[in-house]
Amino acid sequence: RSLAARSPVPVTVTAREVGRLTPTIEAIAYFVVSESLTNVAKHSGATRADVTLERRLTPKGGEQLAITVRDDGRGGADPSRGTGLTGLRHRVGAVDGTLEVHSPPGGPTTLVATIPLRHAQTITATTPGAPS
Repeated sequence: RSLAARSPVPVTVTAREVGRLTPTIEAIAYFVVSESLTNVAKHSGATRADVTLERRLTPKGGEQLAITVRDDGRGGADPSRGTGLTGLRHRVGAVDGTLEVHSPPGGPTTLVATIPLRHAQTITATTPGAPS
């Protein structure tokens, strides 16, 4: 939400039951949203963007974090032209995640990053002094 608040393009953020994740996964998610919103502001000509974060079940019964960034800009984003989207793909791929970009000329652009969540990648909050 702090990234959205600083964006020159109005951004709506929806986080669906994500909870706390490991610092590594949270850092990657922050980087994905940060770089995506920077691209929206610099290149898209968009008047608004939406960011959605949610846990999803995989077909094999695991969980993944899905980060979707959509804008109403002119489209034409090409991961092969430039370092921003390539950097995102590498960052997400480092934890066996994927990055998909759908950006036809004329827009809109939709970026979806999926990051696998393994059992140890969820942080359980405990109350101080409570039995764990």
